[in-house]
Amino acid sequence: MNATCDICPHMCSLSEGQVGFCRARKNIRGIIESINYGRITSIAMDPIEKKPLRLFHPGSKILSVGSFGCNLRCPFCQNHEISMSNSTVADTVNYSPEALVQMAARTVPEGNIGIAFTYNEPFIGYEYVSDTARLARSKGLETVMVSNGYVNETPLRAILPNIRALNIDLKSFSNDFYQRISGDLETVKRTIQIANDFSHVEITTLIIPGENDSEEEMRAESEWIAGIDSNIPLHITRFFPRYKMTDKEATPFELIEKLADIASSYLAYVFY
Repeated sequence: MNATCDICPHMCSLSEGQVGFCRARKNIRGIIESINYGRITSIAMDPIEKKPLRLFHPGSKILSVGSFGCNLRCPFCQNHEISMSNSTVADTVNYSPEALVQMAARTVPEGNIGIAFTYNEPFIGYEYVSDTARLARSKGLETVMVSNGYVNETPLRAILPNIRALNIDLKSFSNDFYQRISGDLETVKRTIQIANDFSHVEITTLIIPGENDSEEEMRAESEWIAGIDSNIPLHITRFFPRYKMTDKEATPFELIEKLADIASSYLAYVFY
């Protein structure tokens, strides 16, 4: 029996036993299930600024976890070892929501404020993130997501009441760019707008030479963000050769400075 996954705009129609585009969701007896539920590939206590979140509990730490899979195909992915992995090759350790929340609670004396779902795309592990976030909230812990923002509106709105902060990757302000990585700009823009109504939002744009580095694009992006709220922080970060883009040079720091100056004309908080 075919079933359709409704988490992201790919809307994968899967036959029995078939795995979706994200490599993390599967048709099991006619029901779409998360096959990365509780399967953790990476876990670390990070400074909150590393997410990056600069204006959300600055100076604190957060228990950061990731699984495997992603619903975009960025050739410049910085975490491709896990985001492009799947259930058969990913090296994972199982943590139930209860176990993860207990670990987070035990580390509060060390400065931990909660749990961050990061490293790979958290929305494709929707059920695990939702279950954990709900439990964490009941224990007075914060839940953070670091996401590409490529998610459907219904699941987004359902989970946001339990998500206290998001850093959303706005990878480019060009839909042509998004089409090349199997996404679309309008979905990510809508995610940012909706999330900002519920949670603390910060945005990251990785600048790739020759791809999304024009002054015109940064001006359009910054002006659009300011139209939502000029106090939304924007992180402008450097590209370094990784994955399928090892032929490109790292982003010149002078270019980052120039684009940050443009963004600062529209936004109160620009970090680079």
